[in-house]
Amino acid sequence: MTTLVVCIDRGGTFPPDTSLPVAGYDAVEGLVTEIGLTDPEDSRVNTMLEGLRVSNDLEADGDDAIVTVVGDRGDGVSADRSVARQVDELVEVHDPDSAVVVVDSAEDERLVPIIESRLRVDAVDRVVVRQARDIESTYYLLKQFLADEELRKTVLVPLGIALIALPLLLLVTSPTFAVGAIAAAVGAFLIYKGLGIDEYLSRLPGEIQEALYSGRVSLVTYVVAAGLALVGVFVGALGVRSTGDQSAFIHAMRFAFDGVPWFTAAALAAATGRLIDELMQRDSIRSAYVNLPFGTIAVGLVVRGFSEYFLERAGAIGQFQIGPATIGPVLIEAVTLERGPRLAVFILGGILVSLIGVRFAAYFSQSSVQDEFVE
Repeated sequence: MTTLVVCIDRGGTFPPDTSLPVAGYDAVEGLVTEIGLTDPEDSRVNTMLEGLRVSNDLEADGDDAIVTVVGDRGDGVSADRSVARQVDELVEVHDPDSAVVVVDSAEDERLVPIIESRLRVDAVDRVVVRQARDIESTYYLLKQFLADEELRKTVLVPLGIALIALPLLLLVTSPTFAVGAIAAAVGAFLIYKGLGIDEYLSRLPGEIQEALYSGRVSLVTYVVAAGLALVGVFVGALGVRSTGDQSAFIHAMRFAFDGVPWFTAAALAAATGRLIDELMQRDSIRSAYVNLPFGTIAVGLVVRGFSEYFLERAGAIGQFQIGPATIGPVLIEAVTLERGPRLAVFILGGILVSLIGVRFAAYFSQSSVQDEFVE
């Protein structure tokens, strides 16, 4: 049984003459020595030594172990794709049955799925270095912290801005407002980093460019959906303004009553565009994409019904009337539908639309399964 022991180093600095991937016990041992002599504190030394130890243990158990080092000098998507190409090369040359991955940080561990997509991973060995007591002093930790550029940008820059802004705000406003503004800014930054919004914004131009070049219908429908959503916000705000002196709950119901049709149309446009893209790009389609437009309409009907019910009970809107109308010799002056039956109609309509969506989704799923069976 051939086992590939993969030591991952994402974004590290290798000697100039190093050709990645590095494979073989002697080659990795030489790389460890070269890196260790240059920088004994480099954590990659411990990772590679752990890889050599794991290789010896596997050899002792009777496996044919091949220790390797993969990585890239860069960062971001290009580095990850380079690691993927190196793993493909190792798999093609050595044809291993499984792999054991050795990492020393969460940044390197992010690349484990790349290996798992090409080879069975039996274990992930995380190297934790034990430090001496004096090295674990506050001075050493602070020195290591200041040497990390990413941590400096993430922690020290926002903290410095907050400390500068606090006395400036105290000069022009009250202490309560100053502290609240600083806390809100720091909280917004933590959410911005914690949710990965910065990474999403960095990928957004590339995704938009790819969508434009690929001719996706969803790009246009997303723009239409955004416009309809803005109209819904505007119409809902006008409705709240015209409601007058009412409670916050009634204002919320009025906003929903006036804005939900536009929000439903926006969600329907976005869902329809995504559905069309799936139909154009794939032979089969998942049932969720088929059911989404129907679910959007069903939710819109139910929310519209409940908001209208509460508004009419509060006297914010009048009763629903149809008429006058003439049917042959019969003259109908007006038809008024009470609140309860009208709410029931909206709820039943939502349930009916939802059931239709489930039925359509099941039909598409059965059709896809039958097509695959025929093939």
